[in-house]
Amino acid sequence: MTKKEVWPVMLTPFTEDGAVDYASLERLIAWYENNGVSGLFAVCQSSEMFSLSLRERVGVARFVKEHARVPVIASGHVSADREDQLDELRRIADAGVDAVVLISNRMAPDREGPDVWKKNLEWLLGRLPDALPLGVYECPAPYKRLLSDEELAFCAKSGRFRFMKDTCCDLQTLARRAEIVRGTPMRLYNANIATLLDSIKAGCDGFSGVMANFHPDLFVWLLDNYERYPEQAARLQAALTMCALIERQCYPVNAKYHLQRLGVFASAYSRVRAQAELSETFKDEVRQMERLADYMRSLLPRE
Repeated sequence: MTKKEVWPVMLTPFTEDGAVDYASLERLIAWYENNGVSGLFAVCQSSEMFSLSLRERVGVARFVKEHARVPVIASGHVSADREDQLDELRRIADAGVDAVVLISNRMAPDREGPDVWKKNLEWLLGRLPDALPLGVYECPAPYKRLLSDEELAFCAKSGRFRFMKDTCCDLQTLARRAEIVRGTPMRLYNANIATLLDSIKAGCDGFSGVMANFHPDLFVWLLDNYERYPEQAARLQAALTMCALIERQCYPVNAKYHLQRLGVFASAYSRVRAQAELSETFKDEVRQMERLADYMRSLLPRE
């Protein structure tokens, strides 16, 4: 059986004056890797890509690739105009990443129908190198555009796509999608925790979600051991689902606060949320979640 994988959606650390903090970014890469992840998804929504300049997006992608020991993929095509998107994608590819990830809503930025989506995708595919590995990401911003079965099958059967970050949050859809991509180079990564364990059993290939910015090692243990220790895996899945409610409380600042407490980040500064929004109660929720994660670690069998 192919190994199930954890691909964190990377945060971008900033200094207190708002510049990209590359020293903290280097520590972040090492922290993910020391926690056993299989790869890194840079320049995504958690990376605050919509608030990064193109130069910063390319710079972050290049830095992560140069400093990581695991594979690195990156997105970062945020424009509505397809010529601008093509330029962004080419520049990200030139940063040397292992795959360039297309955002599903950028192929139909004005919520156009499937014909426009496919036409714009084919236009991009015809101008990107055939040998360039690709991914697709159902990014929730500026709006969530889920792929139809036909669109997913088109991507998978093209042979050019290696990665999909799924945000449908529906087990039946995930199971159906796992069947659609079976036998193709595309691998399917669930971003939703409530459905995670069942989706893995249904054939999905791993996890790529927000909570890998808090306790990636627990997801690694879950995906490595769910068959060997089913009862412990079920309990861990339940705890992880409850922990995931913290996503609703001032993310990504709360994740940056957590990493600041670990000595990984120098600052919790974010371009998309004010640090002042992280109230003392929200901070206490992070600290209590940390204690719960430590307790769950103490219960897990280790070989």
